[in-house]
Amino acid sequence: MKCPYCTEIDNKVIDSRLSKDGRTIRRRRECIKCGRRFTTYEKLEDVLPMVVKKDGRREPFSREKITEGIKKACQKRPISMTKIEDFVDSLELYFQELGKKEVEGEEVGEKVINALKEWDGVAYVRFASVYRQFRDIGEFMEELEEILKSRKE
Repeated sequence: MKCPYCTEIDNKVIDSRLSKDGRTIRRRRECIKCGRRFTTYEKLEDVLPMVVKKDGRREPFSREKITEGIKKACQKRPISMTKIEDFVDSLELYFQELGKKEVEGEEVGEKVINALKEWDGVAYVRFASVYRQFRDIGEFMEELEEILKSRKE
């Protein structure tokens, strides 16, 4: 493992801990050359399905892409990174356990949008506006009215 500060390869592990779900090992390391410490995460490489997009393209399931989309929707909202990471962990696990070679992009998107709807209305609308590709302000207003109606109930 290269030191992120001086790029030296020699380092020693100071501490190792298993994550709550038991699927990741967090290691604190110290660089032999510069003495600085850094954290690495060790995870079993998982076999995840391909995602079939609306236009028929296929691309690998991307944890990073999902996380970035959620982070953009949640920008300046009271949603912690821990909550986002925990959700993406559970989403990844769900699709692994399905055991399918391919999943529809819609299924992934709907799981994300449903979580955001529970967490925060603003984050939900931000994500929905990109995901659902509203054609005009009327469609956008319909979605907002639906949210307002569900909050009153």
